[in-house]
Amino acid sequence: MATIHDVARLAGVSTTTAKRAIRAPSKLAPDTLRRVREAIEALEYEPDQVASALRSGQSTTIGLVIGSIVEPFFAELTRTIVHDARDRGFSVIIADNEYRDDVEAAHLRTFYGNRVAGVILRSAFGNGNLDYVLRMQRGGVAVVEVDYFVPGSPLSHVMLDNSGAVHEGVDHLVAHGHRRIAALSSYHPVLNPDERVQAFPEAMARYGLTLPDEYQRPARPTEWEAHANTLAVMQLDSPPSALFATTGSMARGAYRALRELGLRVPHDVSLLAFDDYPWMEVVTPGVDTFAQPVAEIGHAAVRLLFERVRAGAEAPVERLRFPARLIKRGSVGPPP
Repeated sequence: MATIHDVARLAGVSTTTAKRAIRAPSKLAPDTLRRVREAIEALEYEPDQVASALRSGQSTTIGLVIGSIVEPFFAELTRTIVHDARDRGFSVIIADNEYRDDVEAAHLRTFYGNRVAGVILRSAFGNGNLDYVLRMQRGGVAVVEVDYFVPGSPLSHVMLDNSGAVHEGVDHLVAHGHRRIAALSSYHPVLNPDERVQAFPEAMARYGLTLPDEYQRPARPTEWEAHANTLAVMQLDSPPSALFATTGSMARGAYRALRELGLRVPHDVSLLAFDDYPWMEVVTPGVDTFAQPVAEIGHAAVRLLFERVRAGAEAPVERLRFPARLIKRGSVGPPP
């Protein structure tokens, strides 16, 4: 791998002049700048960004940890964050934690070792890595959580109003006459401690509705686990008349399972979801779902992060919540 010293030697200039061609090209004579750039091209030289950050104390890279790289929600969130960071002159290193804190821990160590300026973090389930994240923050790394936060976290975060959406969702189902409603995951401290699964029993209790034990099946918020849970609850002696999927991926898993069982939506069972994924409007009927303002959440997360990059520990803690929008397409009807 070529070094800046190799570039300087080929261009016939000092190492200082070669560095200036990269950092402050306007300060060089046109002929000198041309020779250095030709040498860079010939040697395929790439600057060492980590070494540059260590020397200057300023990194132009941030880290982004998402829950699952295959989920459309995180794809749109990532695109928004990458575009906003690029507009500020920063690049983004992207990783997904698969909702697992052990996977997340490895990514965080890599980010810290690469001297990133900040991290936008969709914290993993389980015990989380709050102690290490706070250590990073003390070391000068700005951190903002997005979509989910570790209980007790003192960090700024940007999220959906999950509880409000779940309560509105149960209202929507009950208004159609449903009493036997199953969420496709129940609370579990490791598999799924998300706010939505925590809010669901509370929303049901407002109507005096209880949750049968056989409906309560913890699951990670993935298509495959929702598929398995749907198959299980819909073959009970007293199956639910409505399913509430707390993510778009879970809704897809539920929809596949219902088709495999030969059950029609909403004639045999109603389906309500989160996330407005493209497939939801092309099936018949379309899926009733809570759309998240993903771009707004991403823009807000980037804004908060760079405020903390600039201000450091002086930046005040902010917790931002965005409302969901219920889209009604016909997948919720009266009980069979």
